[in-house]
Amino acid sequence: MKVIAVGMNYAAHNKELRHSPELKEPTIFMKSDSSLLKDGKPFFIPDFSQDVHYETEIVVRIDRLGKNIAERFARRYYSELTVGIDFTARDLQNKLRAQGLPWEICKAFDNSAAIGTFVPVEKFHDIQQIAFHLDINGTCVQKGNTKDMLFKVDEIIAYVSRFFTLKIGDLIYTGTPAGVGAVKIGDHLQGYIEEEKLLDFFVR
Repeated sequence: MKVIAVGMNYAAHNKELRHSPELKEPTIFMKSDSSLLKDGKPFFIPDFSQDVHYETEIVVRIDRLGKNIAERFARRYYSELTVGIDFTARDLQNKLRAQGLPWEICKAFDNSAAIGTFVPVEKFHDIQQIAFHLDINGTCVQKGNTKDMLFKVDEIIAYVSRFFTLKIGDLIYTGTPAGVGAVKIGDHLQGYIEEEKLLDFFVR
């Protein structure tokens, strides 16, 4: 099982982090299988970072084996989605980026990929018209809509499958909108698609 993630996929988020790339293709990175945080288990802030940020994202789960998938057929390769959080050790990321080094230790550390309850794609009229948001301690801190993606879900699947064989159970985190921020011990995080709560856990 692979956890595949897309970076810089919302223009407003790129602006808030002062990224100004002219992207012609999706920016892809991987998380480890030990990154997954499931079933409402708490997220423990790691001792190697003083600035861990939440990044709320729509996540699709692959349910069919595929390689070199044409974009027009990509919809056949997933039937469920959810909301997830790509936790990022922002202080480490800034240091690594300044040095031109890979991101793995700031993005793929244990429990850095929180994942909610999956729901059928058929619940939604259009996967590229889905609103989602994150509440912390009862206050909405981040919201987005898949219509604002720079690269759409099916484009991402087609692109990724050029490089990696997609297998049943693989997860694709599709990028985060503007509004990322730090978490602290005691925070209560709740993630929603539309008005349905699919993710609920505490920071310890």
